[in-house]
Amino acid sequence: MRTATICFALVSSLLVHAQVGRTAWGTYNNPILHADYSDPDAIRVGDDYYMTASSFTHVPGLPILHSKDLVHWKLIGHALTHLEPADHFSKVQHGGGVWAPAIRFRNELFYIYYPDPDFGIYVVTAKHAAGPWSKPVLVLGGKGLIDPCPLWDDDGRAYLVHAFAGSRAGIKSLLAIRPMNASGTKVSGEAVQIFDGHDTDPTVEGPKLYKRNGYFYVFAPAGGVSTGWQLVLRSKNIYGPYERRVVMDQGTTAINGPHQGAWVNTKYGTHWFLHFQDKDAYGRIVHLQPVKWVNDWPVIGEDPDGDGKGQPVVNFEAPLPPVKWSLPSSDEFNLPVTGLQWQWQANPQLSWGFATPDGNYRLYSVLLPDSGQNVWHYPNILGQKFPAESFIATVKLRFGPRHEGEQFGLVVLGADYAFAGIQWRKGKLVLSQHVRLNADKQGAEQVMEIAELPAGDVYLRIRVKLGALCSFAYSINGADFTTLQGSFAARPGRWVGAKLGMFCVRSNPTNDAGFADIDWFRVEPQF
Repeated sequence: MRTATICFALVSSLLVHAQVGRTAWGTYNNPILHADYSDPDAIRVGDDYYMTASSFTHVPGLPILHSKDLVHWKLIGHALTHLEPADHFSKVQHGGGVWAPAIRFRNELFYIYYPDPDFGIYVVTAKHAAGPWSKPVLVLGGKGLIDPCPLWDDDGRAYLVHAFAGSRAGIKSLLAIRPMNASGTKVSGEAVQIFDGHDTDPTVEGPKLYKRNGYFYVFAPAGGVSTGWQLVLRSKNIYGPYERRVVMDQGTTAINGPHQGAWVNTKYGTHWFLHFQDKDAYGRIVHLQPVKWVNDWPVIGEDPDGDGKGQPVVNFEAPLPPVKWSLPSSDEFNLPVTGLQWQWQANPQLSWGFATPDGNYRLYSVLLPDSGQNVWHYPNILGQKFPAESFIATVKLRFGPRHEGEQFGLVVLGADYAFAGIQWRKGKLVLSQHVRLNADKQGAEQVMEIAELPAGDVYLRIRVKLGALCSFAYSINGADFTTLQGSFAARPGRWVGAKLGMFCVRSNPTNDAGFADIDWFRVEPQF
């Protein structure tokens, strides 16, 4: 009798929460993450949610985020410590590397399938989402194979859906499904083309494969990253034929795209969709939409005219009780490891930087790459995503050059870039401001010399205002800042938003490099 009472109480509690609990938990605002987590995919494991995203050539790659409420997320690790092939990614490979991944959990094991458009589709696994993760296994080799997602059917058979990158494969706007071995480590048969989007859904990509109520579903965006819509296909047979429906588009909202993501549910029986919006210099920021199932079709967002096609919500009832985690941005560099927010532009070398016993992070000057003195090509930029629409980032450092021309820079990096640099010239520390437009096409760099600096601590600052308008400032006491002349409008890089970062470089070969000791890097909101 006591067991029956407990079960009845639990069911009653779930029903109450499903009906009115979301209102009791308050509301949330979109975007839930104003940071560049492109092509998000997510899963629920018990009461926990895990998300990963594209990381392209940034290292470490494949970020792992954790949430309890689908709104607030924290960064708990990365699945890739370096990119393979290692030699290929020792140089910056803008636009390559890790494209749209898929995360799944099966038999007490986490899986992430990710594509490299130049090499093929890989899988990594882990017993715990925070890692350690296995080395990548090549599931399917080939150029132009992108956006994979696995599904294990009820009978244990495994399948892999993917799309094609026209830039490498020579075909695009197509989706295909292949069988895999039971462990999901190798395809085991030929591809079947399940959808051709040329007529109705050009640039269809990013498929996610699910099964519900006897239907196989493929959620896939189409129409382009900044101008497209969310498509869903369904069939009773894994190989089709598939019915087609547009389930969300921009509608009357300001949320362009809205692009690919992940369908998840809660233990209370509600359904949700995480997706991204392309916001230019800020990158691809993450939104959360409610989902209703009507006649075995999902309707994403709000559907004011009841036609089965939703549009994004800006504000909505919270899906779960809030657990207010946040993403890291500041770093005091007091630990033997850097914060999880930091990524290099390529596979790092051991000599690029170290934590020190006195609570600094020491960046050693790195010989400039053969491609020339253009920051766009620097592999040794220690960078992070823009953390908000507007913010102030300040770094306290002490520059210790040993050779003529060595330079430290605090940079906003994209296809255009700007940085405040300190350079050792003829026995003096010289502060200058650098701006290069069309850096990806070797545009000319404009340099403005600002001041001669005394030895000792220096504070450099970036202020980012709405619209990604950036300005630089400096101080020698940490209190009185001088703003440098002019402002710079940040631009995205190749498939990524602008990055905020630091570098230390030299142009002369030497066996004893100078360095910059970073005491701290602090980010604060600006309203």
